[in-house]
Amino acid sequence: MEKIEFPTREELKIYFETGKHPTQGQFSDLIDSLKHKEDLLTDKELVTIANSLATLDKEYIEYYINNVGDLKFPIVVASQDEGESVIELRNNSGNETKQYYFGNPPYTITAKGFPTDGLAKNEYYFLYWQVDENKQMQRLFGNNLNTIPDGFELGRQKDKRFYFQLTRQNLVSQVNIVNTKIKFINNTDMRVQYRVFSGNWGDKFRTEDTVTDHYHLWDYLFFYYNADLRETDQTIECRVYNADYDQLLLTNYLYAGQNNENVGGGNMLDGIRNIRIECDYYENLT
Repeated sequence: MEKIEFPTREELKIYFETGKHPTQGQFSDLIDSLKHKEDLLTDKELVTIANSLATLDKEYIEYYINNVGDLKFPIVVASQDEGESVIELRNNSGNETKQYYFGNPPYTITAKGFPTDGLAKNEYYFLYWQVDENKQMQRLFGNNLNTIPDGFELGRQKDKRFYFQLTRQNLVSQVNIVNTKIKFINNTDMRVQYRVFSGNWGDKFRTEDTVTDHYHLWDYLFFYYNADLRETDQTIECRVYNADYDQLLLTNYLYAGQNNENVGGGNMLDGIRNIRIECDYYENLT
C-alpha cells in the first residue's frame, strides 16, 4: 500500500502566508493533517499514548470494581484550574484500571449519586477509598442503608494516587446502623484531629463533636489521631472515656518533635453509645 505523505507544519504555514491564496488542495492538506474528534486512533498512536502514560508523573485514580453488572458509579474531580470533570467508573472484573485527571492539584473528589440497583435481600455495595495513605475510608450502601448521595465528598487528594474499590457483598443478614455520640475536648493549643473507624465503616479526621453511623454487626470503634508536634517539646495524651460512667477506656500519646499521623488503634466491644475524648499536654497532667 502506498504511504500517504502529509505536508509538514512548516509547509502548511507557507500556504497561508500574507498575500497568498491557498488552493482547494492545500485546504484539503490542512484538514487531512488534523485529528478529528470522530477519528479512531491507530495502533501506533495507541501504543505511543500508552508508553507516555507509563511514565506520566501526574495524579490519577486507580480503581477496582467487581460484581456490579452494568452499573456506572460517576465521580466528580474538581481541580484548581480546570473546573470539574466527571469520570464514570464501571465494572472491570477487579482488574486494575487507571485514569488520569485534567488540570492541576489540589483535587477535590465527590460522588455523583451512586446507584443502588441490582441488590438482592441482605446484599450491599461495599465502597472503600483512599485519598492518601493515612485516609482509608469505607462504607456499605444500598437496601436499608444510607445511599452515597450526589455531592458526597470522598476527600481532597493529597498523594499521586486516589484508590477506589467497589463490589457487591452478600452479608447473609440485614445490616443496621447504630449511633455513638462522641464529644471531643482539646485542652491544648495545638491542632489535634481524631477519626473513628469500625468494620466496613470509617469516618474522616475531624476536630469537632460527631455521631457515628457504624453497623451493628461490627459494634466496636478504633480511634486515630493527627497532630504535627515537630515544633514543640510537649507530648499530648488523648484519653477515651465511656462518658456515661466516666470510665477510662483507651489512652494514646502524640509525641513531641514528631508529625504524628494516623496514631492510635485499640477497640471497644461493649456497644458504648456515649464517648468523650480529652487531649491534654502530658507534662501538665496530675
